[in-house]
Amino acid sequence: MQINFSLAQLADPHVAESEKILRKCVHCGFCTATCPTYVTLGNELDSPRGRIYLIKDMLENGRPADKEIVTHIDRCLSCLACMTTCPSGVNYMHLVDHARAHIEQTYKRPLLDRLTRAMLAVVLPYPSRFRAALKLAKLGRPFIGLFEKLPALKPVAAMLKLAPSSLPPASPNASPGTHAGQTKKRGRVAILTGCAQSVLDPAINGTTISLLTRLGIEVVVPEGEGCCGALVHHMGREDQALASARRNVDAWTRAINQGGLDAIIITASGCGTTIKDYGFMLRLDPAYAGKAARVSALAKDVTEYLATLELPEPVRKPGTVVAYHSACSMQHGQKITRQPKELLAKAGFVVREPREGHLCCGSAGTYNILQPDISAKLRDRKVKNIEATGAEIVATGNIGCITQIASAARLPVVHTIKLLDWAYGGEPPKMS
Repeated sequence: MQINFSLAQLADPHVAESEKILRKCVHCGFCTATCPTYVTLGNELDSPRGRIYLIKDMLENGRPADKEIVTHIDRCLSCLACMTTCPSGVNYMHLVDHARAHIEQTYKRPLLDRLTRAMLAVVLPYPSRFRAALKLAKLGRPFIGLFEKLPALKPVAAMLKLAPSSLPPASPNASPGTHAGQTKKRGRVAILTGCAQSVLDPAINGTTISLLTRLGIEVVVPEGEGCCGALVHHMGREDQALASARRNVDAWTRAINQGGLDAIIITASGCGTTIKDYGFMLRLDPAYAGKAARVSALAKDVTEYLATLELPEPVRKPGTVVAYHSACSMQHGQKITRQPKELLAKAGFVVREPREGHLCCGSAGTYNILQPDISAKLRDRKVKNIEATGAEIVATGNIGCITQIASAARLPVVHTIKLLDWAYGGEPPKMS
């Protein structure tokens, strides 16, 4: 494939970065075998290779996005399985992120699509707004059937179906403060409170803080941090995403300056992938490039961090058979595959891996809302493979996957940290 960007085009650093990525692709097609949308739909344009052709054509010719390009880019989950498979090291993540930003700037979506995306962008990243929206969802549930019959309103139906019937109370652990270690101090970390997870399951962070402090780790919840920006970043809303990144970089930099940090703990792997990319996202901002790179280097998934500690013998070894679902953002985005399974096994759980573990469950941030039909097919395929393991419970490290899988599975689905906390002396996780 010939690449023909002009010198004027390459003066744009975003185009120059995409040009480097495009030159690495040799179009071998290995990515098609692991791409969930290609496996599901069988359309070459719904594979990474096909999307790369579309993106190249759009950027190289300097033209606005059109309906065909938007259709196929929108169907991409950003699961990044293609990057795990690619033998040439193509950074598809940065390429598709650039394409989405270009789409947002140059393409006018249909009215209802614009309204849906705008609503997601102004609600999901803000816990108080998200909590209020979920409480209001019960008013719309009687109309789910009607909304599903109208293609433009299917995302609304999907939102209503995913909304839980009840919400746990807000946790005091989300408030800024410091949680001292309960034994001899072994380290100091910050923890991301985030947005959606703090509303849907605040016990995840509460459990994490409980376990870490029992291990002698001081945990800081910094003033001023919030949504990591992933949700809007994947909708092409770069200004909003970068504003979130800068706010968090400032909050964590203050924490670093006030006592140092060994790590920034992330308990939602989707957030972890984005935060580890802050250094790239803010590379062109001279005021933030260095600080962002420092933050990215400190970011660790909670299981990634726990694997670096010398853990004591478990208080109890449950012997429970666990199906471990490796979130795409964990295995493909962060390349964390070994640590969660090894921690669970050491804690006394019998770990089983479902077939087709590389395929996405269909959650992917807002994908299960914006692309509900494809998402449901992927979810049902994932649930079938999980239930075939004969496990008693499902463990995973991402709130989106927990919500998605639990919407169809007959097994309880919990965050990995809840099982580890139980083994090391914490409360047993709720299995309902």
